[in-house]
Amino acid sequence: MKNKYRKVVFVILFGAMIIIASRSALFASYVVEGESMEPTLDDGNLLMVNKFVYDLTEVDRFDVIVFRANEKEDYVKRVIGIPGDTIYYQDDKLYINGNYVEEDFLQEYAQATLSNKPYTENFSLEEVTGETKVPKGKLFVMGDNRGESLDSRAFGFIAQTQLVGKVDVKYWPISQASLSLGN
Repeated sequence: MKNKYRKVVFVILFGAMIIIASRSALFASYVVEGESMEPTLDDGNLLMVNKFVYDLTEVDRFDVIVFRANEKEDYVKRVIGIPGDTIYYQDDKLYINGNYVEEDFLQEYAQATLSNKPYTENFSLEEVTGETKVPKGKLFVMGDNRGESLDSRAFGFIAQTQLVGKVDVKYWPISQASLSLGN
C-alpha cells in the first residue's frame, strides 16, 4: 500500500514538473505598461501570451500580439496589415486593399472620445513607411489608443521574426473582455 502511494506521488510530481517546464516554453506572462492599447488592454493588465501559435498558423489581421521592440522592451499591439496589404485611413475609416474594414473593437471607445478631430488621423501606408504594400515577412501594427500609441506609423513595419506570440487571455483583472481576446 505504501509503495502504491509513492508511485502516485511520483507521477503527480513528475507531471507537475513537465507542466511547469512546458508552460514557460509555450506561454509567457506579461504586464501591460502604458495606455497604447486602451480600451482593449489597460495599464497593469496581466496577459497570457501563446508563444507557439505562430509555429502552427499564420498571423491574422487584428490579432493582438507581443513582439520584441528592441533588446530591452517588448510591445503589445494589434496587427493591422499582413504581407501584401495596402492600407490607408480616410475620415476615421480603415481601408485595406481598397476595401473599407470595420474595426468593431474601436467603435465604442472612438465614439466616447469623439471631439473635433478624428480618432485615427488620415494616413497611407506609403506616407508612413515609403512602401505601397506590407512586405513579405513584415507586419504593420497599431495600438488601439490611436492618439497615444507608438506603433508602425512611427517605427515602420515589424519583422515576423520579432513576434513573441499572440495574446490569448487577459487574466487580471478578470472581466468579460478577458474571455474575448482569443478570437
